[in-house]
Amino acid sequence: MNERITIEPGKRSGQPCIRGMRITVGDVLEYLSGGMSRKQLLEDFPELEPEDINACLAFAAHRERHLEALAS
Repeated sequence: MNERITIEPGKRSGQPCIRGMRITVGDVLEYLSGGMSRKQLLEDFPELEPEDINACLAFAAHRERHLEALAS
């Protein structure tokens, strides 16, 4: 989807990760949905950049649209 989200078969069981790190899109989304703010997330994971969080949200939105298309 973009260069910030990577999928590598041997890393985190092939889950979408951020820039080849071991932090998955799902991890970020779970933290955000659990009430963690973007600021807290960036403080707890200093290797993350604000654009990484945006990329995770965009990835999830794209996946949702794709699922809707499959259901139609």
